Amino acid sequence: MDTHIFREYDIRGIVGPQLDDAAVAVLGRAIGTFFRQNSARRIAIGYDARESSPRFCRLLMEGFNLSGLEVTLIGRVPTPVLYHTVFTKDVDGGVMITGSHNPPDHNGFKICLGTSTLYGSQIQEIRQIALSHEFTDGEGTAENLDVLESYCSDIISRVSFGKRALKAVVDGGNGMGGVTAVPVYERLGVELVKLFVEPDSTFPNHHPDPTVTENLQDTIRAVLDSGADLGIAFDGDGDRIGVVDENGRIIWGDELMVLLSRSILAENPGATIIAEVKCSQNLFDDIERHGGRPIMWKAGHSLIKAKMKETGAALAGEMSGHIFFADRFYGFDDATYAGARLLEILSKTDKKLSELLADLPETFSTPELRFDCSDDTKFDIVSRIAEHFSATNDVITIDGARILFPHGWGLVRASNTQAVLVLRFEADSADNLAALRAAVESKVEEFISSGPSA
Repeated sequence: MDTHIFREYDIRGIVGPQLDDAAVAVLGRAIGTFFRQNSARRIAIGYDARESSPRFCRLLMEGFNLSGLEVTLIGRVPTPVLYHTVFTKDVDGGVMITGSHNPPDHNGFKICLGTSTLYGSQIQEIRQIALSHEFTDGEGTAENLDVLESYCSDIISRVSFGKRALKAVVDGGNGMGGVTAVPVYERLGVELVKLFVEPDSTFPNHHPDPTVTENLQDTIRAVLDSGADLGIAFDGDGDRIGVVDENGRIIWGDELMVLLSRSILAENPGATIIAEVKCSQNLFDDIERHGGRPIMWKAGHSLIKAKMKETGAALAGEMSGHIFFADRFYGFDDATYAGARLLEILSKTDKKLSELLADLPETFSTPELRFDCSDDTKFDIVSRIAEHFSATNDVITIDGARILFPHGWGLVRASNTQAVLVLRFEADSADNLAALRAAVESKVEEFISSGPSA
């Protein structure tokens, strides 16, 4: 078994070379054994639209049954529907079979024990069980459960629209997002322009990753052509959202968090709101200005959910479009629900989406910049960057090194999923952005080329 499939937040790899039927059969026994060892007996399984997903579902079910687990099969659904199932149905955990936003030949497994998503050491426990082949034995059964209707009805019950009629573009990217977004938004009375809402494992129109500008071009064109109030785009498994305003401008994750946090703080003064280290300083400042308690935290959906539980936060979000509502919701990342909350805000104002963000100070920022760096050295280089700049600057080391400058900040962090360093910069002018980029990038390149520290 290729052990590279055991990642920080999930288990995933390329179908065939890394994930063949034999490997998935072993994973079924290993994950099943992990559940049994943690006193879980009934497990929900959902899967996305990828070609390999139904087959992997059958293999997982068989492995769980052989491990002595009862299985509840919820069919082809977005990832948030699996999360919703573990919160609302009589199950002890769940597994979502999904390749998320990765290419069509990838697939993977997001695993919940109870309502918590596994990460880190728990994923490594499953790895050890898989390699040891020391599995629990038993007999289990399987049942089918249709959960989509109860999910959609629950979402609808948790929002309250104003009188304004809205028109929205929904771009499913041929992933799973349209499966829930279309019925929910239509039942809420929103006029929809529907793009690529039918699941298709080949993603024939564009890749379902709304963090990439080129993947939002169809949404932008449709918003401008139709005169819609906004566009909402989804990733492959429906847990991440992308938003475009009425002028076709992309609203990135941290700007979307500004809108959502203001709405929550108006009703819950003093609420705690979490955002990850790549987010704009504007967001943290705006939360504070509106009476909230901002917390900067590590990137990664499992880590964010754990921090929300610990702090009782009402909302959390990432640049990638993972938005987590505990306010009026369960605390997991759900793009359909995040979109419904955004539509709710718009339905109660006469202002356009762009106008709701017009008071934010102008900043100049980069997207995420990726520098190839081996898994063996990436964390060492981040430590050296933090040490170097801490002699002259304040450095936040919650997740990587966020270096504070008089006119902005720069971030250097090691990716948890790839052999790369991820960099991002923000400043109050284009010149200051260029200057701090040069200061940090030159040092990163120097440390990469010099090899590991002694």
